Amino acid sequence: MSGPEPLPDLTSRRILLVISGGIAAYKALELIRLLRKSGASVRAVLTKAGAEFVTALSVGALTEDKVYTDLWSLTDEAEMGHIRLSREADLIVIAPASADLIAKMATGLADDLASTMLLAANKPILIAPAMNVRMWEHPATVANIATLESRGVTKVGPDPGPMACGEFGMGRMAEPAEILAAIAGRFAAGPLSGRRILVTSGPTQEAIDPVRFISNRSSGKQGHAIAAACARLGAQTILVSGPTQEPAPPGVTLVPIESADEMLKACQAALPVDAAICAAAVSDWRPADPATQKIKKKAGAAAPEIHLVQTPDILATLSQPGPRRPALVVGFALETENLVENAKAKLKSKGCDWIVANAATQDSTVFGSSYNTITLVTSVGTELWPRASKQEIGARLAAGIAEHLSASPRNEQLNGMARSA
Repeated sequence: MSGPEPLPDLTSRRILLVISGGIAAYKALELIRLLRKSGASVRAVLTKAGAEFVTALSVGALTEDKVYTDLWSLTDEAEMGHIRLSREADLIVIAPASADLIAKMATGLADDLASTMLLAANKPILIAPAMNVRMWEHPATVANIATLESRGVTKVGPDPGPMACGEFGMGRMAEPAEILAAIAGRFAAGPLSGRRILVTSGPTQEAIDPVRFISNRSSGKQGHAIAAACARLGAQTILVSGPTQEPAPPGVTLVPIESADEMLKACQAALPVDAAICAAAVSDWRPADPATQKIKKKAGAAAPEIHLVQTPDILATLSQPGPRRPALVVGFALETENLVENAKAKLKSKGCDWIVANAATQDSTVFGSSYNTITLVTSVGTELWPRASKQEIGARLAAGIAEHLSASPRNEQLNGMARSA
């Protein structure tokens, strides 16, 4: 007979466990036991609803640590406890994740310790949903889960089966062993582990005067999704981004910039890297001499003349041959006509390795959309990727980058940095 599955080695891993309301909260006690047996340290946040099913005493006995319950604790909040809790963790796990807490996370509510801590968190989050099948299938929950996944939150479960309410269907919280495996998977070495990846995202803004600028419609969703996917595969990911409403993905180093000049400097400062993915929509032109004061509109006066000059070509600069050139340079091409032909021409003129091309036509919704349809252009041909979410495209591109780099030697400067570390 085969024995029980061996436990993963989570020695020195710090888990922050949030226990929300639901009958499945009792499973959180077994999860804590398995985590501790695997070598992880566990600190717990118990919501008011969660405390209706398990006690702080039982949770604390298993974690061998203080259990946090109150946002208004004078002792904890004197030390900004809702900030410190996430900062001192390697991974935040919510088990069970109730429909209520999922909705709070998706909408940014912060009315208790758990929701406030999660809103302030800068660490990866794994949720184990648990709720009635109708609640799980409700359009509001479906939308909330999609929102969280677009922000880099991952989930395990739920599973189908009988429920405490007597109904049967999807909504049972994953078993503790399954959650433990998902946690271990978050710490496993991914195919991009040890690699350093640079991603640019969002638009740039080129000043006309202190209050006006030249920019474009880029939302940054695709670039941020690529950065998040690279980080999930284990890469040290540097995200250089222009102004965008997209939150920084977990595990990514964000370098905010405004202008093309600032983006180029930030990219050069990030070198050496194994791969550079230039997904940003960089303004091609900027005013040669931005006004230092707001340009006033005067009745009867002619419109001011604005002399434009080209911005630096970041993609071409990073693609230049030399010891600091990344092993893989990926550019993006947004075209209104002749998509493949223009993408092939850009691939040749910039000297990069791949071009990710997509179309901006009158009937397209690429700007601000959560979906995209792309054509990957390389020196060996073209490949059409069907319409998919930008997260799916990011994941597929990151997987392709990992496969390409696995056959490429590591940048010698990166090897030197590793040896000297």
